[in-house]
Amino acid sequence: MVKELLENFNPLNYIGWITLISATLSFVVSCISYPAIINVAIAKNLMDKPGERSSHTGTVPNLGGIGLYLGIVVAITITGATLDTKSLLLILGSITLLFFLGLKDDILILSPRKKFTGQILAAMLLIVFTDTRIHGLSGIMGITIMPYWLSVIFTLFVYLLILNAFNLIDGIDGLAGTLALMACAAFCLIFYIYKDISMVVLAAAAIGALMPFLYYNFSKRNKMFMGDTGSMILGFIIAVFAIRFIDSSEGSSLSLFHTSSPVIALAVLFFPLLDTLRIFFIRIVIHKTSPFSADRNHLHHKFLSVGFSHVKTTLTIVGINVILILLAFVCKNIDIHWQLLILIASGTLLFSIFFIIDWLKYK
Repeated sequence: MVKELLENFNPLNYIGWITLISATLSFVVSCISYPAIINVAIAKNLMDKPGERSSHTGTVPNLGGIGLYLGIVVAITITGATLDTKSLLLILGSITLLFFLGLKDDILILSPRKKFTGQILAAMLLIVFTDTRIHGLSGIMGITIMPYWLSVIFTLFVYLLILNAFNLIDGIDGLAGTLALMACAAFCLIFYIYKDISMVVLAAAAIGALMPFLYYNFSKRNKMFMGDTGSMILGFIIAVFAIRFIDSSEGSSLSLFHTSSPVIALAVLFFPLLDTLRIFFIRIVIHKTSPFSADRNHLHHKFLSVGFSHVKTTLTIVGINVILILLAFVCKNIDIHWQLLILIASGTLLFSIFFIIDWLKYK
């Protein structure tokens, strides 16, 4: 009877229920995991100690990524069993690889070369075995279809850029987690429209795991950081969403975002990418140092320097990013070069306006 039921089961008819189950499972597993992780971290002294560039005082458990991983994996394993999709299995394999790399880095410190190699392997698993890649850029600079080799290299670059962008912005309470929550919610809606149920399930699982994590991340008494484990897993999942969204949109001229998907994906990821490219420029061009060397030149540090609290900084940044997403949706039917110009100009202005005002106060 169960076998017959599964054979006749069409997940598209129950997409709402499957989404709810995925988010609930992830939420419950994460809620159960986080207190235990905090207790183990304290008992074994697996804590993040404040340094010169730290924005916190005192030691804080930095293994929140374990709870994120457990919640997401349990949810996509159980709900994904009804979908029978190769992509979910490969994503599970990739985030498991990143989980162990991040865990070692959080506990013992991992060399950048080993971390980078693991990130390349995780990304190539999906690029090669699912052939999900960015084929073109919807006509940006005349690029519609790229040669296969260039498409693979560019897609790998996008994976590494987004993955490390989320790793780099994890510097103040709630920022990386709330931006990830926003991105997952945006892509969950998009994939719901596209009826891509596998990605909806994955996005719902990430949202379910992030909600209890943010409670601890913002907490004063039981604070927890996601560490490299969490930021790499979330960055990778969001990179999967962005690349799959662009690939799906460009694959059909009838898709709702056929002529706007690269700009909408950029809008969702605007702050992490802006901050990463900005910090790389400062470190490489101005300071002549490694792009991965630690400093306090991130935009979130600049918000703190003009008097914003951690919570206010996070809410301001996420609020501006939501405005940019809505703007990208509104402009989706105009020429793509105008879409890109409007987004970049608006984003740069909105993220600079507080510093311009602060500068004018002292003129």
